[in-house]
Formats: sequence, structure tokens, C-alpha cells
Amino acid sequence: MMSRPLVQFLPWIATGSLMALAWVGWKLRQAWEGLRAAQRAAQLERALREFGDLMRDADQPEVHVHELLQALAGNTGFATAALLRPSPGAQDIVVGEPDANALAGLQLCADSGRALGPGTHHHAEEPDLYLPLRGRDAALGAVTLRGLGTQALPPDHLAHAQALCDQMGLALQRRRVQDEARLAGELAETQSTRNAMLAAISHDYRTPLATIMGSASALQTQGDRLTATQRSELAGRIVDETARLVRLTDNTLQLARLGAPGVALRCDWESAEEIVGAALRRVRRRPDGERVKARIEPGLPLLWCDAALMSQLLDNLVDNALKYSPATAPVELVVRRLGGEALFAVRDRGPGIDPAWRDRVFDAFQRGDLAAFAQRPPGSGVGLALCRAIAQAHEGSLSLRPRGHGGCSFELRLPLRDAPELPEAQA
Repeated sequence: MMSRPLVQFLPWIATGSLMALAWVGWKLRQAWEGLRAAQRAAQLERALREFGDLMRDADQPEVHVHELLQALAGNTGFATAALLRPSPGAQDIVVGEPDANALAGLQLCADSGRALGPGTHHHAEEPDLYLPLRGRDAALGAVTLRGLGTQALPPDHLAHAQALCDQMGLALQRRRVQDEARLAGELAETQSTRNAMLAAISHDYRTPLATIMGSASALQTQGDRLTATQRSELAGRIVDETARLVRLTDNTLQLARLGAPGVALRCDWESAEEIVGAALRRVRRRPDGERVKARIEPGLPLLWCDAALMSQLLDNLVDNALKYSPATAPVELVVRRLGGEALFAVRDRGPGIDPAWRDRVFDAFQRGDLAAFAQRPPGSGVGLALCRAIAQAHEGSLSLRPRGHGGCSFELRLPLRDAPELPEAQA
């Protein structure tokens, strides 16, 4: 039998055991909660890192706003919506279906750049939570978590949600800075081109205008003392210099038009034979036009192109070849099929172009090295720039290939398209 003193301690022993079990259970629960918190923190950290990688590589971060909303909804369980301001002055982009109150809250949050709603220090009585998409110096939008009521997010969830929003905000600001830098570069380039164009026009218009003025003045004041041959020569100078001015004006205006955004070509199905034939008829009117010989591969399909621009391109290339080649050397205009493209090649036997200039000659107002010419050929450096712009507008390309025995071959490649079938004639 148990001794009487030991029996007296049984309640204390039982109480101690229960307390020890309760303490062990409390410690186990603490450890379990700590493990769950660590797992939740690791999950949030992984989601934040993955979304950060997505934003870092995104060229258009605004297209990933749905991933942001899905991440917020998945971590909180609440409905979401967003408002984006990717560029200043542009219309806000609304994603989701916020009602009028939610939309006003999104705009206020984006304007103020601070969180609003439950768990924040601003408008904490509101039922919806609003988080700004913060960049470095301004908010570029906001998101909302709908229907929290008086229930605030846990601090770690709130910090995680704001961190996700900040990554989107920084990506939007990076895109805005890149767009502003690009626009500034385009503006500077446009201004530089405009200045160069004005300088070239003022220089290259002066010579033909002076010739026209001098010839016309001689005809007016001394016409009765001039022979018929002299009057014809002066009139010919006026016609030639006027044609040169017209060509320079057309090239300059077309180059400016093709450089404008949203330009539309007047394309139709055209025959290569007709385009080349029209170019030859015009060049034959020149004193040296007989030097141009054309070879066209038979059976070429119709071309989808702007005939007026194609005609201007060929005129410029042929004029360039005649101008920079010896007076007795032939100029070839070759048209043939090359795979899925039509190849137009204008070939001359001039001195060629130095390798350092072979790409730069297509830049506006660049004329290459003219040291090989005793007399500087007239021109402004607009024609080849326009030719490349016309080729690119037709989704084609224009390149320069040096010829084996001297001279250049300017080669236009246009993609061939399937022409629509003509309806069969009715019997």
C-alpha cells in the first residue's frame, strides 16, 4: 500500500504534469506557428522576387497589370482593380470593373501617392484598401482591394502588397523615362534634319535660281541682239535648271512626307514593265538619256506598290548614275525576280564609292567623297535618302553593291505578293 504522505502529493504531481504538458503544447504550437510564418514569408518573398524579375525585363509593364492583380487577389482573397498612368497627359487606363466610388478612390490614391483605407493612416474608415503604384518621384497609378470593411490586412501582407505595387510603379516610370528619352532624341534628330534641310535648300536652290535669273534677264534685256542659237541656249538653261529645281523640291517634300508618322501609300497592282517604261520615256528627254539601257525579265508578277513613288525612286537612281559616271559609259536598269522578291538594279561604270561612305550615302544631305570629280556634280544629297525611305515604306530594302570592274549597282528589293485572281469573264 502507498504510504499516506505520498498520497498527499498526488494532486500536486498531476497538476505539475498537466502544466508540463500544457507548456510542451504551447511550445509546439509556437514552433508550428513560427514554421507557418516562415513558410508564408518565404512564399511572399518568392512571389515578390518573381514579379520583380518580370517587371525588370518588361518592355511594356502595363500589359502585366493582370499578373499584379492576380498576385494581390491570390494573397489576400479580395477582388481587385487598377488605374494606370503610363505617360503624362494620356488618358488613364482602368483595369477591372471599379464602380464610381472605387474609381474616385483610385484617382485620389494615384494623385496623393499614399495608401488609403483599412490599416493605413488615411481614410481608415473606408471599406476598400487603395495602394499607390509608386515610382521614384510620383505615383503612376493605384490598385484597390475591395470589401475589406473594418478588417485590415496583416502587416506583412500589407507590406508585401505595397512592395508588389512599387515594383509595377518603378517599371512604369522606367518605361516613361525611356519614352521621354526616345522622344527627345527624335525631336533633336528632327530639328537637326530640319536645319540641314534648310541649309541644303538655301545652298542648292541658289545656283539654279541664279542661272535662271541670269538667262531670263539676258533674254529680256538683250533678246533683240542675240542670235537664235543664243536665245535657244539661254531658254534651254532655264528649262534645265527649272527641272532641277522641280526634282529637288519633289525629293525634299517626299522625304519630309515619308518621315511623318502615319503616312499612307497609294498602292495598287502595277506592272514592272509600265513603271520602267515610264521612267525610260522621261530619261530619254535628257541629252544623255540614250545611255540608259533596260533589261526586264519576262513574266514578272504584278507589284503591289505606289507607282508615283516607284517612278520617283527610279528617276533618282538613274539621274544619280548618269551624273556620277563618264559621259560615254552605259547605265543599266535591270529588273528580275529573285526568290520571293523583285530586284530593280541601276548599274553604272563610275568611279565607285569609298567603303567608308557606302552606308552614309543613304543619309540625308550626305554626298560621299567627291574628290574623284574635277567639277563637283550638282545635288543636295536628298535623292538617295528618299530612295531608301520609299523602299522601306514598301517593306523593301535599298542597298549599294560595288561592281567588279568599277562602278556601283544600287539594288532595290521589293517583296512579291500574291495578286488577286481576276473574275472569269461571263459567257
